[in-house]
Amino acid sequence: MPTLPASWVQLLVHFRPCFTAPTFITFVAVVSGLVARPQRRTVTGMLIGAGLSRIWHHSRAHRFFSRAAWSLEQVSAVLTALVVATLVPAGGRVLIAVDDTVFTRSGRKVTGTGWHHDATNKPKKGTTHRVRWGHCWVVAGIVVDLPLLDRPVCLPVAFALWVPLPGSAAAEQSKQALAGRLVTRIAEACPGRRIDVVADRWYAGIGGAAGATTGATRNRGLPAGVTLTSRLRSNAALHRIAVPEPGRGGRPKRIGDRIGTPKDLAEHPNTRWRQTTVTRYGRTDTIALTDTACLWYGVYRSRTVRVILLRDQHSTSGYDIALLTTDLHTRAEDLVSRYAARWSIEVAFADAKHITGVGEARNRTLTAVERTVPIGLITQTLVTVWHTRHGTDTVTARRAEAPWYRSKTQPAYHDMIIQLRRVMITARILGPNPDQPTPQQIHDVILAWEQTTA
Repeated sequence: MPTLPASWVQLLVHFRPCFTAPTFITFVAVVSGLVARPQRRTVTGMLIGAGLSRIWHHSRAHRFFSRAAWSLEQVSAVLTALVVATLVPAGGRVLIAVDDTVFTRSGRKVTGTGWHHDATNKPKKGTTHRVRWGHCWVVAGIVVDLPLLDRPVCLPVAFALWVPLPGSAAAEQSKQALAGRLVTRIAEACPGRRIDVVADRWYAGIGGAAGATTGATRNRGLPAGVTLTSRLRSNAALHRIAVPEPGRGGRPKRIGDRIGTPKDLAEHPNTRWRQTTVTRYGRTDTIALTDTACLWYGVYRSRTVRVILLRDQHSTSGYDIALLTTDLHTRAEDLVSRYAARWSIEVAFADAKHITGVGEARNRTLTAVERTVPIGLITQTLVTVWHTRHGTDTVTARRAEAPWYRSKTQPAYHDMIIQLRRVMITARILGPNPDQPTPQQIHDVILAWEQTTA
């Protein structure tokens, strides 16, 4: 603790109520070691990065993941409150991105592994199957706008391991059910805030899943007041909203005339398209757009939803993108921009695997497996929060050492974690000594700085 930067320690102290005193010290060491270690981020590698490999036995770090008494849900709740209080404007809405990703694992004794679809994996020659053996994680992250960036950033805060189960248990442990529970936990951690969710088409139905629960069965849908915006399935069966017929007795109609699929809606003669501009992915585009209030009865029953169809200026097809939303009041252009922010969670996954080193740690038991990947993603979120609070200009230094980056004007996550590593190195070498550093100390700091990008 004395050799860590005070700004970093002040951030980690928020999690002190989640652990016992010895476990909290291990938590600080593990998280700090993961940041300081530029490669081989295994459990023992975290100890090496923390400088404790000759002081602690490696079983202490392994015990933190496998048997220590702490709750991942409690840590996730503290992290959520910290992110919302620090990076979300007071009274502002909380935008949550939900998706799943696969971390490669190997070994017959590793708990929870299986074959999972992974769109980022290159299919084998002669096949179109993009599968990978490993662990599949459903992740919910808070999408924020940072002052140094003009693009949204997703900060992972809630996590659930998805394991395929047979029979009736599969519905309660499906990816959609897990996503609904993660969003519910985030909503409980920031009461009084408006919650909006964005997801890809696989999670288009989580807003309409069955709700009431008793006993051990949890809510499979979204909490009341939470909106969902996602891609709409191409085979979704849409219907008009039923209009009551005056003077007709009996039970009122629940659904109106059939519209058909999104393609049928785009080609219907009564569908009105309008030209407009939308801001997405850092640019402003002119598109054709149509907004229809209707029913997707097979998933949302009698609940009114909106279907937004988008078509580029030079497109010759009926539509290019179909969006579904339960938000009945926000402008369609703003909903398109909101959905485009979903891509930030894909960027977060790429940074986690290739920069932070999430997934490199090798654990086999169920408890350790359920904790190791989340701790890595939590570390990535903390690095971003630290840089927003205490980081300095990294772009000027980066362009000075790499002048070919002429268009670089904003820091990447790689720049953020490198700066934190260098601050940690400086604090470790100089220590609490207030005297002027010696020439040898300055030499050691500069040499260690150069190794942070290795």
